[in-house]
Amino acid sequence: MINYNNRTFVPIQNSENGETSNETIFLYKQVGNILTSEYSDGRIKKGHLIGIVDENGNIDMRYHQINEKGELMTGICKSKPEILENGKIRLHESWQWTSGHKSKGKSILEEQ
Repeated sequence: MINYNNRTFVPIQNSENGETSNETIFLYKQVGNILTSEYSDGRIKKGHLIGIVDENGNIDMRYHQINEKGELMTGICKSKPEILENGKIRLHESWQWTSGHKSKGKSILEEQ
């Protein structure tokens, strides 16, 4: 299992209907197989996520956030890790809003 504890990730790519940007910083905390993060910046005033990490480092998570419009947004996300040549992690994410328009998207985060 990959341990994400104290690793920082930044989005490098996101679908147009997403709210994260390269200004959004995720600091992951992990205890056992439970992953959490608080995040903000860009178009997000405040956000939290919680997830479960499987034996291959895949993450099944839920998130909620308040955007710059003051809307409470919620969603689900599945992340698949890729270990880069430099040892850093790239996360390939498939997500869906569970509030608002309930659209789907994809994003890529890279460890800083």
